[in-house]
Amino acid sequence: MQDSDVHASGSDIPPNEHDPKPDQAPVDPDAPLDNKKIPLPLKIFGILCILGGVATTPMIAFVSLVMVEAFREGLFADDSIISNVLFVAQIVLLAALAIMFIVLGIRLLRNKRRGARQTAEVLIVATILIILCDMMLFGLNEDDIFYAVILVILIALSSYIDPSLAEERELQRKLRLMEDRSIAELGDEAGRDLSGKGFITLNFFNIFWIFVVCCVIGLILETIYHFVLFGGYEDRAGLLFGPFSPIYGFGAVLMTVALNRFHDKPIIVIFLVSAVIGGAFEYLTSWFMQFAFGIVAWDYTGTWLSIDGRTNGMFMIMWGILGVAWIKLLLPQMLKLVNLIPWNWRYAVTTIAATLMILDGVMTLMSLDCWYERESGRTPDTPVEQFFADHFGNDYMEHRFQSMSIDPSNATRTDR
Repeated sequence: MQDSDVHASGSDIPPNEHDPKPDQAPVDPDAPLDNKKIPLPLKIFGILCILGGVATTPMIAFVSLVMVEAFREGLFADDSIISNVLFVAQIVLLAALAIMFIVLGIRLLRNKRRGARQTAEVLIVATILIILCDMMLFGLNEDDIFYAVILVILIALSSYIDPSLAEERELQRKLRLMEDRSIAELGDEAGRDLSGKGFITLNFFNIFWIFVVCCVIGLILETIYHFVLFGGYEDRAGLLFGPFSPIYGFGAVLMTVALNRFHDKPIIVIFLVSAVIGGAFEYLTSWFMQFAFGIVAWDYTGTWLSIDGRTNGMFMIMWGILGVAWIKLLLPQMLKLVNLIPWNWRYAVTTIAATLMILDGVMTLMSLDCWYERESGRTPDTPVEQFFADHFGNDYMEHRFQSMSIDPSNATRTDR
């Protein structure tokens, strides 16, 4: 049989330029995932991460020593205990951030994509916690811009170097080259965790669309629940623009991350884990909103198993039911929905949508901060504050966020 006959009778899949040639040693199957060389600009960024971490760590250590001495001398005795705890937590998180940047730099230089992605994810969480602490202590300020830039860079970095995304892109490229329809249908598995350790791959693409879809679904459920229980329509939106309730979006992300490896476990296990995570998340969200902006969006005081009025037994049961429905029924359908986005449009659409959501979130926080300042009796004295006073004044905010009430005396902001 000639070579042409062999090619005609075999697979129609074109040869992959990455496949090893006959005279080459077999390629490590993990190489495309974790050991693929990282571009030079990212290695330069890795060097900057190491230098920045090394330079910052001694400064943070010095500030920590000064703070310890200040506490011993009682300089912060006039501040609340919560304010002092938040300030200490922020110092600890900054120290962890500096150390983790050193680790990130080393892993980038050593071409460890998977390790660099995991480090970037830890840095994303630490940066978000720092921003939250900073907002509860000082409100929105110039430091948050710096942290936000770091956050955007880390998110972009984790998405770019994510080996699972690289694998999925390569899989889709091969599938497009196949003429065998039955094989091409494997594209429906996009987004699934092919290793079998979890239900889906926890990358930025999947996480972002889970957040967006559940923001919308959560708002619909919240609106219907209020209409049925209390009668009448009330705007339950949580962002300045659009039909979004971010508490459900973030809650779904937490549920997905926590339950990803529980997807095949008994329903009672999923229910209990969901109830605990949902209740804790609802409690901490209420805690943050009150201490950062003096906002009370819900109060369950006096209800069954109420925990400080921030969550209760009934809503923990509801979180448990939602967790089961999400993992067993809704998440698979959501993956099918997201996979309707054509592959060659996927990253462009996600980038545009993520940019718009970030802008919406930033403007929401700024509008809440300006609302807080006005309720505190402060007259707008900057162009930004005047802009929000003119376009998103108190009447607008009360109408947009109908479930919220604001009282600056409930916040824990400090003048330090």
